Amino acid sequence: MTVTAFIVLYAVIWFMCLFIALPLRVTTQNDTGDVIPGTAPSAPVDAMMWRKARWVTVIATAIWAVVCGIILSGAIAVADFDIFHRM
Repeated sequence: MTVTAFIVLYAVIWFMCLFIALPLRVTTQNDTGDVIPGTAPSAPVDAMMWRKARWVTVIATAIWAVVCGIILSGAIAVADFDIFHRM
């Protein structure tokens, strides 16, 4: 794998983890009863983005290391997913 492939793989894993973490522990304006006029009642009061970004980085790095280890070891190759040319 190239360096660019490793960076792209990390970015994909990081954003997948971020999208999983975004709705966790969100307190909405409707939950607190303090809805600001002109905003949606489902808008978050405090999204805790820095805290989530730190946790997502830690978890994504661990997942990325495992995936890179599997790819570099040769346990799973691109040919394993090539179902159209197996015949």
